[in-house]
Amino acid sequence: MSSEKKYEEYAYVLDFVPRGKSSIIRGREGPIVQAIGEDRLILLELLAMENKEFEIGEKVKIGREGREKIISVLGRLKYEELTPEAKNSLPQVVEIIVKQNEKKYVSYFNELQPITPRLHALELIPGIGKTFTRQILEVREKQPFVSFDDIQQRVGLREPAKLIAKRIVEEISENPRITIFVKR
Repeated sequence: MSSEKKYEEYAYVLDFVPRGKSSIIRGREGPIVQAIGEDRLILLELLAMENKEFEIGEKVKIGREGREKIISVLGRLKYEELTPEAKNSLPQVVEIIVKQNEKKYVSYFNELQPITPRLHALELIPGIGKTFTRQILEVREKQPFVSFDDIQQRVGLREPAKLIAKRIVEEISENPRITIFVKR
C-alpha cells in the first residue's frame, strides 16, 4: 500500500449542524460538520465556514490546501459521539465512498489473505462465507478482478460494494478485534 498519509484530503458529510457545539473542543461553537475521511475512514468533526450549506454524502476538501467550505478539522470522533442523523447516514455515505474508490476496494478481493488457517479475511465481509471465499480465490488466481461488476459476474456475489460498506460500518461502530478497512 501507499505510504501512510497523516491527514485526510477529503471527507464526506454525515451530518451538518448549523449552530452546533464541538464535542471535541470545549466552548467551540459554530457550523459543525460530522464527516468520514475518504482515505482512512476516520470519523471527523469539522468546523465549517458560516453561511455554507452541506448535503449528506457531499465530498468536501479538508486537506491543507484549497478548502472551500471548511475552516478546520477539529479532531477525530468516536462512533458514540455521532449525532443520530450521522449514524443513520453512515451506511449510505460509506457506500458512496466505496463506489467512488472502486479500484481500491476491488483490490481487496484480489489481495486479502487468510488470517488464521481456519479463517480467511474475505469471510469477514458480510455475505461471504466459506463457499464464496473458495470461489473468489479460484477465480482471482486465473485473473484479478477489475470492478465490482466483474466480481458480481464472475463469482455471483451480489452488490459487493454494499457488502464492503456494511463491513466498514461494522468496523467503525463495533470495534471488532480484526479490521480490514479501517485504520486504527
